[in-house]
Amino acid sequence: MELFDPVLLARIQFVLCVFVHFIFVPLSIGFGLFLAISESRYYKTKDPKDKANTRFWAKIFTTTFAIGVATGITMEFSFGTNWANYSRFVGDIFGAPLAAEALLAFFLESVFLGIVLFGRDKISPKLYLISTWLVWFGSALSALWILIANSWMQTPAGYEVAADGSKAVITDFWAAALNPSTLARYLHTVDSVIILASFCVIAIGAYHLVSKKNIEAGKKFMKVGAVVGTVTVVLMLPFAHMQAVVVAEEQPSKFAAMEGQWEDGPTDLAFFGWVDEDNKTTYSVGIPGGSSFLASWDFTAVYPGLNTTEKAVADFSEYPGVKVDTYQGGNPPVNFVFQAYHLMVAFYVLLIIWLVVAWLMVRKSDKGIAPSKGALRLLMFGPIIPFLCINAGWIVAEVGRQPWVVFDLLLTADGVSPAVGAIELLITIALFFVFYLILVVAWLRIMLKFIKGGPQALEEAPVAADTIDATSGSKTEGGEQ
Repeated sequence: MELFDPVLLARIQFVLCVFVHFIFVPLSIGFGLFLAISESRYYKTKDPKDKANTRFWAKIFTTTFAIGVATGITMEFSFGTNWANYSRFVGDIFGAPLAAEALLAFFLESVFLGIVLFGRDKISPKLYLISTWLVWFGSALSALWILIANSWMQTPAGYEVAADGSKAVITDFWAAALNPSTLARYLHTVDSVIILASFCVIAIGAYHLVSKKNIEAGKKFMKVGAVVGTVTVVLMLPFAHMQAVVVAEEQPSKFAAMEGQWEDGPTDLAFFGWVDEDNKTTYSVGIPGGSSFLASWDFTAVYPGLNTTEKAVADFSEYPGVKVDTYQGGNPPVNFVFQAYHLMVAFYVLLIIWLVVAWLMVRKSDKGIAPSKGALRLLMFGPIIPFLCINAGWIVAEVGRQPWVVFDLLLTADGVSPAVGAIELLITIALFFVFYLILVVAWLRIMLKFIKGGPQALEEAPVAADTIDATSGSKTEGGEQ
């Protein structure tokens, strides 16, 4: 493919948009959960320090949420300008979930975020607590609708193609919304973004312990981050398994590429390796039939290899591990998908190691022993691991469905806008890069300022009204309720 090929440039531009947007969306969903957890603690303890922690997470969440909204707007322009044919093809399908995301999820999140920011002394503590949880629920609901749209691109359902082939028309909303990969992708994705936020919380706690500022808050952040991180890392095992099963059954070319399998047969589970695409050979070390076992609990389960999936039309009805009857053909960049998949698994192992270190430091803190500064500094870099893990998984999901922009229905090359040339794309890529650079730098400066300042203990609320009991001489203070 030529460097100035409009299809390649359109893909590069969209990768830039999605990559930057996907920095902030996972963090906002994860930070929203920790905001709600912090307020739940304050509701129980009424400790001003816990109240300060809630205010801290509200600042962190709001800043990230705002930048996430800004980076999402450019994606809409990209759909309409560079991917017009794709937009026309999926418009009837995507209209409902994207409208639901805006009307049901985004408004819910925004309204209750306003209450969280400005309603502390104007509503009851219980309603304020509920508002923090609804902020997080709104962000999680927003992710659901977006993932419904994306999952339909991976495993289309509830549609029929118009007679002229120009668009997909929805025939069953619930079949389209609950397509074969929706649940697995949603659980996998939301769990991964909470893992990322957990490691950020651990890192912030480690920073305050190293700097000896807000030591008590640092200890709390370390512990709650380690607890949530442990739960979500463990849950990732069944969620990832669900996702792998769907890929094996519905996207045989992606499943074969993940393990570099060229011939039909049981799919091995490689620990590491290299794919020679020119000679159609994979050099790897792993467990024979391991991936077949993980997908179907049978080491001998047969899945089609890349030599079969590259055919113009392949019949998969004879393969017991695959649900797809026919496939139109074409393979993704095999070695790219293979390496991304195994990097994702390697990063997951690193997540476990980092959590062990975090728990050792939490245990030392609980015993009154000063944690190792070296270990704390190591934990401060922890968020890099889940961030890389998430993006490796994103590469597997999106590059793995190539050459299709809508799997088995619309080729990526057919989804671009024919009227947009290489010059226009190069200009917009440069403009988007500058725009995103400004946003990311601004976000980092604000976030680092918040993190370095940390949560400050609030002074006791001023007395709203003082009444003196004339008989007993006692003073009653009307404070925050």
